[in-house]
Amino acid sequence: MKYIPNIIFCVLITYSIYIFYNNILKLKRNISLGKGEVEISGSKKERWKKMVLLAFGQSKMINRPISGLLHLVVYIAFIIINIELIEIIIDGVFGTHRIFSTIGSLYGFLIGSFEILAISVIVCVSIFWIRRNVLRLKRFYENKMIGWPKMDANLILYFEILIMSCFLLMNTFDVEFQIMDNGNIISGYLSSYFNHLSADTMYILERIFWWTHIILIMIFLNYLYYSKHLHILLAFPNTYFSPIKNLGWLNNLSSVKKEIDIINGTVNESSNNNELIKFGASDANDLSWLQILNSYTCTECGRCTSVCPANITGKKLSPRKIMMDTRDRIEEIGRNIDRNGEFIDDNKKLLDDYITKEELWACTSCNACVEECPISINPMSIIMDMRRYVVMEESSASSEINNMMSNIENNGAPWPYNQQDRLNWNE
Repeated sequence: MKYIPNIIFCVLITYSIYIFYNNILKLKRNISLGKGEVEISGSKKERWKKMVLLAFGQSKMINRPISGLLHLVVYIAFIIINIELIEIIIDGVFGTHRIFSTIGSLYGFLIGSFEILAISVIVCVSIFWIRRNVLRLKRFYENKMIGWPKMDANLILYFEILIMSCFLLMNTFDVEFQIMDNGNIISGYLSSYFNHLSADTMYILERIFWWTHIILIMIFLNYLYYSKHLHILLAFPNTYFSPIKNLGWLNNLSSVKKEIDIINGTVNESSNNNELIKFGASDANDLSWLQILNSYTCTECGRCTSVCPANITGKKLSPRKIMMDTRDRIEEIGRNIDRNGEFIDDNKKLLDDYITKEELWACTSCNACVEECPISINPMSIIMDMRRYVVMEESSASSEINNMMSNIENNGAPWPYNQQDRLNWNE
């Protein structure tokens, strides 16, 4: 009977890690479904530097000081407080109690810091909740942000408050810890309100909050895959592989180059007979693995949409929706593969079924969304690849685009002026 709690703990944490590992494998599979090319620019040193600044340092988050500083506090607190998990896991596996308390004053400093940070997280997350649900900031309430996305955002906030509250309460009701009087900066104050409780009651409450704390962490770990908070993990590889060069740079399609090489005779056409050449992207798996990684990394913060001139002027385009739609579609493709062992055509595509041509043509390609994103997500690259498909595969560009192309072909300029009058309008 003595070891039953330890056995239960080991089973729970093993099962939690197993589920997390399977979700990571599924995530890796879905990202690898991308077929498009990726050109990784910059040296490893430059990419490491960018990752440290953006993912670790949160350097672009503070462009908006209020939300940036609040997010930075929560981010730092979660990283530091997770050190406490090492002690919890050792205690849970071996049946010890606060095994690191023997290190003396350093232990008190650490736990005291954790308690202050826990209170800071509760305060910051509460402000986030107020901004989202009471003040109702506009960027949190576009059409795509109703239903599950809204619920997901709030669930994350509730998780964070509960995890931190349970940490403080397990310290509050831990009689041995309070007797130590070493690091109980917040919990010592709270425990004074429960002096009337018996030692047995205090012990039971401490165990309840200890188990609730670790179980919530396990649930949160495996909830990440289904949540926008997957960026906690993916922000690092996403910023590492993001372009170092000018963010507005557009790649040349290798499929176009192959066609030109065939026309010029530099490539033997027969060697490409078995290769289906597709221009642009009509579905999520036509995109590159980096674009799919972008979609999974999206935090749904809406900063991109809030600066998009097309969205600001009332157009349907929302860069955030582009990323969310891409992620939803690649998830749908992944579930299709899970059911059938391979992808079976479901008569759906990212183009038209998720993202409309109206959205694509609303984009001015100004690159504001890419510049604004705090973790280097590039919605514009997906828009451009889908536009390429519309123009080069479907030949269904808008009349304005077709008129411009005709003018360039006939007049050498986008405007409908006679070439003989070129000097008149070229000045």
